[in-house]
Amino acid sequence: MILKLTIENYLVFSNEIEIDLEADMRSKKLSSNVHSFNNINILKTSVLYGQNNVGKTCLVKAIKQIKAIILNEKFNIHSHLFKKSPITTMSITFLDTNKIYSYQFKYDCQKEEFIFESLNEIVKDEFANKKSILIFKRDYQNNIFSYPMDQRLETLLPVLSQNNILIYLVDSSKFKSLDQTKKIMKHFASKIDIVSMNNMNLENTIRLLKNENNFQKKISSFIQNADLYMTDYFYNKGDLNITTNDKSDEDILNIPEHFIDRIRLTSVYNGIEVPSIFFDSTGTKKIAALAGYVVEALEKGRIIIVDELDSGIHFKLTRAIVAMFNNELNNSAQALFTVHDINLLDCKKLFRKEQVFFLDKDEDGVFTYSLGDFTAADGIRDTTDIIEKYKKGLLGAIPNPQLMNTLLDIKLMNKDESHET
Repeated sequence: MILKLTIENYLVFSNEIEIDLEADMRSKKLSSNVHSFNNINILKTSVLYGQNNVGKTCLVKAIKQIKAIILNEKFNIHSHLFKKSPITTMSITFLDTNKIYSYQFKYDCQKEEFIFESLNEIVKDEFANKKSILIFKRDYQNNIFSYPMDQRLETLLPVLSQNNILIYLVDSSKFKSLDQTKKIMKHFASKIDIVSMNNMNLENTIRLLKNENNFQKKISSFIQNADLYMTDYFYNKGDLNITTNDKSDEDILNIPEHFIDRIRLTSVYNGIEVPSIFFDSTGTKKIAALAGYVVEALEKGRIIIVDELDSGIHFKLTRAIVAMFNNELNNSAQALFTVHDINLLDCKKLFRKEQVFFLDKDEDGVFTYSLGDFTAADGIRDTTDIIEKYKKGLLGAIPNPQLMNTLLDIKLMNKDESHET
């Protein structure tokens, strides 16, 4: 689970922004929304609001870059366009293998080098006091290199390349502590799924449906319970009658396998089996694509990041998906969503205040804050109608469109053109 995320000098984020997913247990309301472990309380879900083009998708991209770096996959980090410094800083605090870790790096986007990297274990005692235990640090800016658990490795740190992170620069099998660190970091990153509702694909759902396991029934159950008037949904492994339009056998062989897989996805309505790709709506296909990620997250304790969860999906279904993760039956999965749907702004039945985040911007740049930052003195209580407050602009992070001016400009230009003719 993710406990905290900070980003600085990345894409639209000039100054540091922070998403803190530690629950404030001074309030016991909706305690099922919190996963508690060793005196640390982590929010199972969070939603992020903000106007268009303010940075919600950029935040999702940042998590994607962190995942790629930890898994030694291709990544693409760009510093803020209008900031002179090429140094991007990112950090993520997470729970994995029953311990809390904080990982941070600084990346020079011009030189394509990691100029700083550190990993710490965070321990919290019964009195809520936190202690940070250093596992390793590589600081090329200040010439500080430390690996307390292995003196041999510590002596190597200053001469290692900066083109990758530590766990991939040496043969970890030769250093027991580093090998364990590598396993922990990779285990955490490999559990993160990042999807966009505006660019969904069905590959994950297809993969789960193709395997002979209980996921087939669980995905079908999810789709049926989404109230789509569908009685079943499955991957058809039988023969398909594909119209070839007089294509040669060689042309048929050129049909991509992923397209054949999509044709095999079958929806059942009133006992009649039909190809989902031809008969289901775009929204239904999005739900089917999301189903695999949701079911697998809840089954295996994964982390799912969904950009624009409410895109093309009914508001009652988005509420139901959030409620699944908040439920007390979920004790290991976590979900983070970016949304616009104000129907989710419900702190009476759905969210604790600190689960709701906002992204906004002013002349100094983009910044983030939580609904939990507002107090009773600000007129925000658990019983407050949050939707009305947000609609009135009292919580910020809301656009102020002036499209009527465009209509006036159109009419004035048309009037001027008519006079000229």
